[in-house]
Amino acid sequence: MDANSMLISVIVGIGVDLVDVARLEAALLRTPRLRDRLFTEGERELPPHSLAARFAAKEAVAKALGAPPGLDHRDAEITTGPYGRPRLAVTGRAAEVAAALGVTRWHVSLSHDGGMAVAYVVAEG
Repeated sequence: MDANSMLISVIVGIGVDLVDVARLEAALLRTPRLRDRLFTEGERELPPHSLAARFAAKEAVAKALGAPPGLDHRDAEITTGPYGRPRLAVTGRAAEVAAALGVTRWHVSLSHDGGMAVAYVVAEG
C-alpha cells in the first residue's frame, strides 16, 4: 500500500452512559409523554431494557459530540442491523455537529444485565 492509498481515521469522540432500567421504566409510566420526547417512532414500542439501552446510547452520543447545546434525544436513533448489531443514525442538530467535527462513521455497543443498561459510542472521522 502506498502513501496515497492509505486511509487515516481518527477518533473524534467517545461517549458512555449507564441507565437503571427500572428507574427509566418508572419515569415513562409516571410521565407518558416522555416516551415521545425521548424516542423515535421506531423505538417507542420496545421493551424497557431495550429503551434503557437506547437512552444510554443517546446520552453517549451527546458526550461523544462534546454535549453541544440544542441536541434532541430523537436526533439519535438506534436500530438493529443484521445479526442483532446495533446501528446509529443521527439527524438534526446531532448530524450538524457531527459533520462540523468531521464524523464519518459511528460505532455503538449496547448491553443490559442486572437491571442496568450501558451504551458505548465512538465517533470516527
